[in-house]
Amino acid sequence: MHESSTLSNQLLIAMPNLHDPNFERGVAIICQHGEDGTMGIMVNRLSDYRLGDVLAQMSLRSDLPEVTDAPVLIGGPVQPERGFVLHTPHGGWDSSFRISESISVTTSRDILEAIASGNGPRHALVALGYSGWSPGQIEHELRENAWLTAPVDHAILFTTPLDERWHAAAALVGVKLEWISPYAGNA
Repeated sequence: MHESSTLSNQLLIAMPNLHDPNFERGVAIICQHGEDGTMGIMVNRLSDYRLGDVLAQMSLRSDLPEVTDAPVLIGGPVQPERGFVLHTPHGGWDSSFRISESISVTTSRDILEAIASGNGPRHALVALGYSGWSPGQIEHELRENAWLTAPVDHAILFTTPLDERWHAAAALVGVKLEWISPYAGNA
């Protein structure tokens, strides 16, 4: 496998020593990783918005309480006004990027129209903004023990309660975060 693609479709889990307010106790899915840098979406940061609010901003409406009351996440500090829908399965949406065989991220209005009418993807989360790292930055932060990586898990992305995702993601690789010192070091 080419090294530039090794982090795509992985979960990035903040270690206890990571105190950046954008990422502290955070979990992100890495959507793209390559020579141009890394792009991910945080999957455990609740915004102040509900999906009904976002739909209203786009002049869309839904009569489905499970849609209008759905939480909207903070995907990261970059372009916080832009919406991203992380979903499974794939579909014929206008602007989608396939992260893996079963997960895509879509930024086009048509997917929100489908969700509003109850015809959207089976599993979806909506996030505002994304997280970005310059070329080599995430590799440096991994060497500094700021992050753990784990394979993507659909339950963590779509069904695990938000406040449990940080611990659940670390448990995928056998780590209990409460046992880790907030001070990093290399032997």
